[in-house]
Amino acid sequence: MTTEHHNVRQHILDTGKTIILSKGFAGVGLNEILTAAGVPKGSFYHYFKSKELFGVALLEDHVEQYLAQIERLLNQQGQNAAQSLLDYWASWEDGSAGYSDCSCLVVKLGSEVADMSEAMRTALLDGTNRIVARLADGIVQAVAEGSLPPTADAAHTALALYQMWLGAAMLTKLRREPSALRAAWRATVATLGLPPDTQPRH
Repeated sequence: MTTEHHNVRQHILDTGKTIILSKGFAGVGLNEILTAAGVPKGSFYHYFKSKELFGVALLEDHVEQYLAQIERLLNQQGQNAAQSLLDYWASWEDGSAGYSDCSCLVVKLGSEVADMSEAMRTALLDGTNRIVARLADGIVQAVAEGSLPPTADAAHTALALYQMWLGAAMLTKLRREPSALRAAWRATVATLGLPPDTQPRH
């Protein structure tokens, strides 16, 4: 893929993501995305053969960016792995700062695409599995270095916590206030065996 090709394709994905985070996938037509991106329809079909495949690419791109964010949070210099994990979960409230909206496509589109497109459902399922696996690795690292107490099953713990935070993020959108995320924080601290007064650093 040439740099120019990549830049145009990424520009369409970035523009579409911004609009879809606001309106959902079904509620956005290609013309709206292409007008906002300043890209002709013919060029769109050069990169994506259909709106559904654009949706698949959008979700895959989101997961890659999200995993890169996780890597930055879990590989911070000068702190232990447990604190890095806590920084990750604290970032969920940053991503829901508007409460009526959310920067996560998993939260925004999970239920919608599961009923709409098998290809998009599969892409999102694969992506969330990768996220959970990376969090499990972080838990294993924290236990190995002693910053978290031993856990019987890091993969199970990571899955349970990720599922809880997804639910909390969805409730936050409904309530338009952060009580669900605050409850998820307290439950996370308890699940990881940390002191109950542990607070986010920011």
